[in-house]
Amino acid sequence: MRKNVFIFVILLGLVAYSAYDYINNRTNSDGNKQQSVQDGGATVGIKEGKQAPDFTLNGLDGTPVSLSDFRGKVVVLNFWASWCPPCRVEMPHMQRLYEKYDAKNVVVLGINLTSTEKSSDNAQSFVDEQGLTFPVLLDSKGEVMDNYRIVAYPTTYFIDEKGIIRQVSQGAMNADMLKKAIQPLI
Repeated sequence: MRKNVFIFVILLGLVAYSAYDYINNRTNSDGNKQQSVQDGGATVGIKEGKQAPDFTLNGLDGTPVSLSDFRGKVVVLNFWASWCPPCRVEMPHMQRLYEKYDAKNVVVLGINLTSTEKSSDNAQSFVDEQGLTFPVLLDSKGEVMDNYRIVAYPTTYFIDEKGIIRQVSQGAMNADMLKKAIQPLI
C-alpha cells in the first residue's frame, strides 16, 4: 500500500512539473504569449537561449538600475539572500570573479531577495561583512524573484552581451564552476 502511494505521489509530481514546464515555455512572466525581441529574434523568457526579462530595481544607495543598463556586457546575475548558507559560501567566489573579469566587460549583478529577509538592513550588513564591491540590487517586493521563478538559493544566470541567457545554475558555485561558465562568453 505504501509503495502504491509513493508511486502515485511521484507520478503526480511528474505531471505537475510537465504542466509547469509547458506553461513556462508558452508564456512569459506576465502570462502573455512570448514576444519576439528585435535583436536576433530571440523571445523573452527565463531559459537558456531566451532574452533575459528586463527589470529595474533600486541599488543599496537607492539608485534605480535596470538589467538593460548592462547591454553590451556579459552579466552574471546572481540571486541571493543573507540567511542562505550556500549564498554565504558562494559570495567570496562571486567577488573574485568580479575583480578578475570587470576589466573584460563582465559585470556581476547581485539581486538580494529582500522580500525573504527578516530586515531590509540585512542586505547592506551582508555586503559589508563580505566586502562585496559589485552592484547589489534590492528585490523588495519579490517581483523579479517571481518573474525569474527563483526557487533555489542561490541561482545564477549567465547572460551574454546581447542579453541572451546562456546558462542557468541553481545552488552555490565555486571558482572553477564560475570560470567554466564565464569563459565561453568573453
